[in-house]
Amino acid sequence: MTAVRDILRTMDYGLAPESDEHARAWLAAHSAGFGHFIAGAFTPPGQLFDVFNPARGERIARVSQGTEADVAAAVAAARKALKSWSALSGDARARWLYALARHIQKRERLLAVLESLDNGKPIRESRDVDVPLVARHFYHHAGWASLIADEFPGHRPVGVCGQIIPWNFPLLMLAWKIAPALAAGNTVVLKPAEFTPLTALAFAEICVEVGLPPGVVNIVTGDGATGAALVESDDVDKIAFTGSTEVGRAIRQATAGTGKKLSLELGGKSPFVVFEDSDLDSAVEGVVDAIWFNQGQVCCAGSRLLVAESIAERMYAKLRARMETLRIGDPLDKSIDVGAIVAPVQLERIKRLVEAGEREGAKVWRAPGPLPERGCFYPPTLVTEVEPASILAREEIFGPVLAAMTFRTPDEAVALANNTRYGLAASVWTENVNRAFEVAAKIKAGVVWINSTNLFDAASGFGGYRESGFGREGGREGLAEYLEAPAAATKSAKAVKAPLNALPGRAPAPDGDSIDRTAKLYIGGKQARPDSGSCYSVLDPEGKVVGLAGLGNRKDIRNAVEAAAKASSWGAATAHNRAQVLYYLAENLESRSEEFAARLGAQTGAGAREARAEVETAVRRAFYYAGFADKFDGAVHATKTRFVTLAMNEPWGVMGIVCPDEAPLIGFVSLVLPAIAMGNAVVVVPSASHPLSATDFYSLLDTSDAPAGVVNIVTGEAAALAKTLAEHDGVDALWCVGPRELSKAIEAASAANLKATWTRLPPRDWADEQGRDYLRRATQVKNIWTPYGE
Repeated sequence: MTAVRDILRTMDYGLAPESDEHARAWLAAHSAGFGHFIAGAFTPPGQLFDVFNPARGERIARVSQGTEADVAAAVAAARKALKSWSALSGDARARWLYALARHIQKRERLLAVLESLDNGKPIRESRDVDVPLVARHFYHHAGWASLIADEFPGHRPVGVCGQIIPWNFPLLMLAWKIAPALAAGNTVVLKPAEFTPLTALAFAEICVEVGLPPGVVNIVTGDGATGAALVESDDVDKIAFTGSTEVGRAIRQATAGTGKKLSLELGGKSPFVVFEDSDLDSAVEGVVDAIWFNQGQVCCAGSRLLVAESIAERMYAKLRARMETLRIGDPLDKSIDVGAIVAPVQLERIKRLVEAGEREGAKVWRAPGPLPERGCFYPPTLVTEVEPASILAREEIFGPVLAAMTFRTPDEAVALANNTRYGLAASVWTENVNRAFEVAAKIKAGVVWINSTNLFDAASGFGGYRESGFGREGGREGLAEYLEAPAAATKSAKAVKAPLNALPGRAPAPDGDSIDRTAKLYIGGKQARPDSGSCYSVLDPEGKVVGLAGLGNRKDIRNAVEAAAKASSWGAATAHNRAQVLYYLAENLESRSEEFAARLGAQTGAGAREARAEVETAVRRAFYYAGFADKFDGAVHATKTRFVTLAMNEPWGVMGIVCPDEAPLIGFVSLVLPAIAMGNAVVVVPSASHPLSATDFYSLLDTSDAPAGVVNIVTGEAAALAKTLAEHDGVDALWCVGPRELSKAIEAASAANLKATWTRLPPRDWADEQGRDYLRRATQVKNIWTPYGE
């Protein structure tokens, strides 16, 4: 028997096992296998697959493989329940969410142990982090359910939501998706990860316990084929996916042109930036939380350590000393720091990537502690001398591997931080508050933690930039993903579209004299001839030529995107200054209203009164967005911990805009002005049939102090130019108003860099097309967490 004096001499940890007896009993009660949860009841088990405990390599359950028929049944149940669930008052839905939160708390021990058995994460994490956050999300969104009518007036639920979650935080990801969906009045079909379905099935039992109406929540288990069936279902209105960027890209392509709302929370390669004035001991503890929490199987894990060159060796020495104290082993041991990798296939991927990094010249140092003899375990690993182009700096390893690089200046630190196709999260460590906020603002990531890391709360949005996806989960911005804004009326008449006739040379003037009336492109603040050297005739409704417009091509779009990228100072300008430019633009448009009305009438055949009304609406819209430029504020989220959590609305950067054929002036203004009011630079494809109002518009830009490159106009055939914009990696977001075939093409093409798209079907009543929804879609939210107090 070990004596106390021996323990005091060695300070070794003893075993502190968490009993899994109740979880094993629960699993034994389902030894025949789990069915799906559809329409408020479990189906008989179907074709079963095994679920393993990764820490011991043993089978712990058998779960049904979902088929297309199972998915169809679940979607039908959700559709049937939608009408009555969405018709409930917000207060009534709030009571259901509150009941779910209370029952989760009552079963928190079972859920925590089950999560650790199924996923391999340490019980301390599932017990102290995951399950409390799950309850928090249902409580928080119970409050939102009561407030939606006041805070989102006129909004309606999206409908039936298909939700696909990953294996790294199985129950927490379920809460992130189901809680806001139910609060907003939607119904749900959720597919948990194949490796970790058990806590989702336990949650289904909680739904039964609280008496949740049948069909409101449905859970179908299975592999990727089950998820694909859910994505492809014609009766699903929204897909919410968390997982790999590769699968997210496939989902973007599969949903293209379907009209389904889509939110994607994908991979990351998050920087952990340590400046020379940092508290190194605190930073080291931050690294432990950033990369060895949940074995590094975290989409926002701080897997790239960027450390000031002057303190790098000190930082590495402290890290190695701390890594030597990390304990690896049975996840149910409460004194364990690092648990098991989720599955053998993931363990092999980690090993393969680290070996590839070693071959590239990186230096690998592994924590020396012993590994369990069985199960999927990998030691905490520090890799130094990593080059920015190394596979370890580029690829998401999703394991306990930290790749370290050095920098000399803050600008170099920002450049290295942004040297990735991802943009999910970042962590900045410095005692200089000015530097902290400056660097946080420059890093392209949806979440930035200052002197902290891996903080989450239901009140704060979470989501990424670039190939880390689009959309947010949590907070006001996350709830908005499950609501539809009030729809403006659409016109019953179809837009008139004149053919594009490629004609060289001149167009006749109205008086019959032959003068050059070719409208040029507008790129980088200058009129530009199209690369093709060709133009096309602009016809009125009677077929009479009223002018010529340049026939833009791929090279013109490339030049326009480059010009827009150079106008990045527009986004950095104060909102007040942007507002002044828009006010000036509105004044100049008003002073030339008769001229613009005459041009509209000549192109479209509109009567004088109708043309003047369109110009007057355009002027009002310009004043409207000028007024909003400095009033579309962010927020300070009320998170549970002592942090000031700033939700900042940031511009996308370079936006592509494809305008409708109808309402050539007001359609152009309604799309361009909210985008530039929020600080974006735009590349605009105006009405192909009636482009002259847009080309006249650049004369207003020249006299309204709009910086060069903020608005770039490329005329020509909309479908070809839109596809080029969608394929361009330098375009960060794309709006398009056009036929369904065009929407499908650009949504599919946008999957290359996963740019956010917003497609709308014409024709629309553009007199009503304005509001906060345009501003929200012209921005992405960055949440910056800043600690306060001692």
